[in-house]
Amino acid sequence: MRIIMVGGGKVIYYLAKNFLAKGYQISVINKDKDYCKTLARELNCLVINGDASKPSSLEEAEANKADAILSLTGNDPNNLFICQLAQKEFGVPRTFSVVNNPDNEKIFKELGVETIFNTTKLISLLIEQRVEVADVNNLLSIEEGRINISQVILQESSPVLGKTLKEVNLPRDIVFGCIIRGEDVVIPKGDTKLLEGDKVLIITLPEKQGEAFASLSGE
Repeated sequence: MRIIMVGGGKVIYYLAKNFLAKGYQISVINKDKDYCKTLARELNCLVINGDASKPSSLEEAEANKADAILSLTGNDPNNLFICQLAQKEFGVPRTFSVVNNPDNEKIFKELGVETIFNTTKLISLLIEQRVEVADVNNLLSIEEGRINISQVILQESSPVLGKTLKEVNLPRDIVFGCIIRGEDVVIPKGDTKLLEGDKVLIITLPEKQGEAFASLSGE
């Protein structure tokens, strides 16, 4: 696989080192001449001192042969332009970009950037997945945070105890995945009754997660 990486700092260095170890062919584009000299000495890859927003630099990086481009600069407009230029002028099939301002994520998607790394959202999700609050635990976020899978342990104070699923008035866009009851895994149906100690796995949209927790835990 041929990958073009745009940006600098230790992130680019370690990403390039990791990809090279996996046998990928890597090209790095950076405007800083000293950084490029250092990178060229330490890594066995093509290092170009140039501006990736200019076709000449992408051409030198052999963008016409690349399978993907990663634009990881601190400037969102530049990242967007670089991805679009690589895609439209050189036919690079896969584009990846960092979004430094979360408000720009929607624009990037609408303008064709395939994969977006929203650093604010990613850090938030990583923290949420590892922090358990009372009897609520965020287990997994998928599709770049658009769907959450969480676990709620039903306590004595839960307003849903003794009710069947069809009797529970949950907000829309919330789905029961399964119930872990002791050593058993219960696939929930409409007549499944909720009991104290049940570990309920729910699938929600992020904006509905709080409502789901409140409905199941009473808090």
